[in-house]
Amino acid sequence: MLSVAEDRPPVRWGRCASPLVVAHRGASAERVENTVEAFARARELGADGVELDVMRCGSGEVVVFHDDDLRRLAGRPDPVRATSLAALREVELGGGARIPTLDEALEALGSLLVNIELKAPERRGLQYLRALSDDGLAAEVALAVERHALGGRALVSSFDPILLARFRAAAPRVATGLLFHAESSLPLRRAWAAPLLAPAALHPDARMVEARALAAWHRSGRAVNVWTVDDPREIAFLAAIGVDGIITNRPAEARAALG
Repeated sequence: MLSVAEDRPPVRWGRCASPLVVAHRGASAERVENTVEAFARARELGADGVELDVMRCGSGEVVVFHDDDLRRLAGRPDPVRATSLAALREVELGGGARIPTLDEALEALGSLLVNIELKAPERRGLQYLRALSDDGLAAEVALAVERHALGGRALVSSFDPILLARFRAAAPRVATGLLFHAESSLPLRRAWAAPLLAPAALHPDARMVEARALAAWHRSGRAVNVWTVDDPREIAFLAAIGVDGIITNRPAEARAALG
């Protein structure tokens, strides 16, 4: 039997008459975020795609994880970027779920769209300064996109303009998205880097989205995918004003709200 997503017509990133439903870190309201189980559940619930977070671990592999360390999800202080893949494999995140590599996550997605977010360290101290000297994340993700023949199914995003510029240099034909939120510094909040980076999409925090701002972003020629929205009334409002994608923890409820 086909899943709901597999039974729907193929979709692609870009301007959409009806918003795409993109599962935030997979179906993270029901499964541990950024795990194969969360991605499989997103497929079952009819998501058009998933958003996931990546960084390089201590042994160099690209892993799917959001936080700089394991405190929130595993109750351990280990920094992910300094921990080997073998050690990360031993960490249980709940219900038997484990931290996947990007390759494993992409295998689990089937034909779903994927928004790969390049994670930079928190902007503090030497850890962030070291990240400015390119750990190879962008280039490794570009290779993974090519290896899995993702084509138009892939969109690579980041809050960090430096990381996004590195990815654009490594894979100029792959669509990119610039992330920003209400607490960003003024240049980031106003997406001033967009003309230089030429992203295909803008990914604003939902708190920043109203009809006038959306119209201006669309006039710049970019799709607008909004995060992270779970309230059905807010989803309906965003659809009514014309956003192109809804990034949500609850893809089934989002699909229902869109009718």
